[in-house]
Amino acid sequence: MARIMRVDASDPRGEAIDEAVQVLKEGGVVVFPTTGLYGLAAKASDPQAVAEVFRIKGRPDDKPLLILVNSIDQVKPLVREIPESGRLLMEKLWPGGMTLVFYASGLLPPSLLGGKKKIGIRMAAHPVARALVKGLGEPITGTSANLSGEPGAGDFGQLTQAVLDRTPLALDAGKLAGGAGSTVVDVTEDPPLILRQGAAPKAEIFNALKTVSQ
Repeated sequence: MARIMRVDASDPRGEAIDEAVQVLKEGGVVVFPTTGLYGLAAKASDPQAVAEVFRIKGRPDDKPLLILVNSIDQVKPLVREIPESGRLLMEKLWPGGMTLVFYASGLLPPSLLGGKKKIGIRMAAHPVARALVKGLGEPITGTSANLSGEPGAGDFGQLTQAVLDRTPLALDAGKLAGGAGSTVVDVTEDPPLILRQGAAPKAEIFNALKTVSQ
């Protein structure tokens, strides 16, 4: 069962973050707050940690996980290439509510990709998520902390007990801000393809891409 530690979402420092980072370094999974929903963090480069996320959620093996980074430099080794459209969107709209889909390089565990060739990447906007990625020094998984097929939790009190029972540490930031999930944009397509409309408006994305064709 998870050890529950309170965390200040506006100023995530101290024992809770330090302990969460240590759990991640050791291959464990941590429940953590994002802007809209609580998520499950694991070291994205660790196949066993990734497998544990799938086990906790009861997630089908063919459903990939997105990952969270805290810089554009962290993206570069994880993908085959960064198209001009991807570069512009990262520079203009990250961090925020936009996940970009790239062709994955060979550095990521195949299980993370769900047997596919692409990976969804977002720059963490929530201070706790950013602190975890910074403390670990590498990307983490960003999937929601729920059983597969069930709704996500925007309040710590809404988390499914089964998830907490399978997780060693949970960071409690209370009720989250909520809002739409991220807009998912596939930048392997030309022009980029919006796979899911979410927090980042289409107009904002199209405006950021204007210079690609100029």
